[in-house]
Amino acid sequence: MTHLLDTDHITFLQRQDGREWAVIVAHVTRVGQRNVGLSILSFHEQVIGIHAELNKARKPADLPRWYRRMFELFDLYAKSNLIVFDDAAAGVLEVLRKTPKLRLDPMDLRLAAIALAHHLTLVTRNVADFARVPNLKTEDWTR
Repeated sequence: MTHLLDTDHITFLQRQDGREWAVIVAHVTRVGQRNVGLSILSFHEQVIGIHAELNKARKPADLPRWYRRMFELFDLYAKSNLIVFDDAAAGVLEVLRKTPKLRLDPMDLRLAAIALAHHLTLVTRNVADFARVPNLKTEDWTR
């Protein structure tokens, strides 16, 4: 595996339409599906979003849509190259947390740690923020 998609890129792929989707699909085709992974962190972020919508539901008729989305999410990740947050990523995260002036959202820092621990290029639109992470390779596949 060579590339790790961030949550934003995964969301574009889930929509299955639009310019960004087409460009990302072309990149996935170029590098090969087997070389593209999704992280457990993105799964976590997306489940949190669906969970928030489920909690906002005021009537039973509002629930099926969000439970369907949760099922689709589970199915997507089950069929993907899933990259876990393992001991190696935890070790990298510990080092990153001690890096002076490295300020990133905690989930972004964890994602960077996974990419670094597994020697993956992080695919993100947030190239500017991730550029602060030493030795992290990034690409934006929406362009």
